[in-house]
Amino acid sequence: TEGNEMRIILYTGKGGVGKTSVAAATAVRAAEMGYRTIVMSTDPAHSLGDSLDIPLSSQPKAVAENLWAQEVDVLHELGTHWRTIQKWMTALLAWRGLDEVIAEEMAVLPGMEEMASLLYIVQHNDSGSYDVAIVDCAPTGETLRLLSFPEVLRWWMERIFPLERMTASVVRPIVKTFFNVPVPSDEVFASIKSLFAEIERMRGILIDGQSSSMRLVVNPEKMVVKEAQRTYTYLNLYGYSTDLIVCNRMLPVGLKDHYFDSWKETQERNLKIIEEGFTPIPIRTVPLLDQEVVGFPMLRRMGEAIFGEEDPTQTYFVGQAREITKENGRFALTLNLPFTSKEEVSLVQAGDELIVHVGNQKRNIILPRMLAELKTQEARLEDGRLRIIFGEEKK
Repeated sequence: TEGNEMRIILYTGKGGVGKTSVAAATAVRAAEMGYRTIVMSTDPAHSLGDSLDIPLSSQPKAVAENLWAQEVDVLHELGTHWRTIQKWMTALLAWRGLDEVIAEEMAVLPGMEEMASLLYIVQHNDSGSYDVAIVDCAPTGETLRLLSFPEVLRWWMERIFPLERMTASVVRPIVKTFFNVPVPSDEVFASIKSLFAEIERMRGILIDGQSSSMRLVVNPEKMVVKEAQRTYTYLNLYGYSTDLIVCNRMLPVGLKDHYFDSWKETQERNLKIIEEGFTPIPIRTVPLLDQEVVGFPMLRRMGEAIFGEEDPTQTYFVGQAREITKENGRFALTLNLPFTSKEEVSLVQAGDELIVHVGNQKRNIILPRMLAELKTQEARLEDGRLRIIFGEEKK
């Protein structure tokens, strides 16, 4: 880690692949190399304490020299910003005729609970107390929803804030007098603004490929590999850098029992698919260990199996998620979308927004002014890269 910048590593993967063990093993190794390390779980299932074999709480707890661990209690952490906004949203939904209990449940935006836990990264980064933060994320579906949340919130903000300017002088008294609609108070707007600023900062920290990396944990199984490929596509779509693939639970090379021969062949075949598909991202394999990975001795063994003598906090790979180039007087925006077919991709341009659909995921890219004023002329998907050409000015 350079200067005061904290190194951030987020592990994700399909449920059950062993990402908690890999995250904990990475943290134990980093701490033993002398880095002040915090390992935290944002997975509501919370198995980090089980992996370390130490009870944890929502506050960082010293568990070994240079090592702290934390299982974030999201209900506790939704905090002051969201409570104020939630009160107004509950009132608004109740005004629309929903039962107040249901309204209160519905007044939490999807992904908000996990988001509250990830905001700890900003706090730990600002505290200067740690050199490295290792995050055991929720399974991939929840993680993707979470990482797209800043963009969803930006969409809301850009539509809510023009209302703020009007409400203060004109709309609030009229709406309150004639319609009795709960209008957001200045306190609500202040909370939204503050929460948005924090989330924007968190996104800024997480998309910095030099200090923050996503790492995918997989098993050499077809379904797991396919999900990992989709996840990698979406991580690129949202601008997050993936620097390492960890393939866990490989059957040991020297295993003599012929009962496992077909399993070994299948694993080797799937490992080849992983190596071909994720190149040039480095891949580390971990053998299926002879004991459950619980407690420090087994976590050390796993850490050694993954990293050998390497520093696990290094940035193994930095990839450009998107780039803008100028050729023959036209601009080209290139997005890395590996493992994607033409049928899955569609584009819509609306003002300065480019909406990219990949399967059932959507990405709103705010275009720089030089592109927003131009029309999209063509889009080509070649070798996992979506190339969008912008031409003449809009009339």
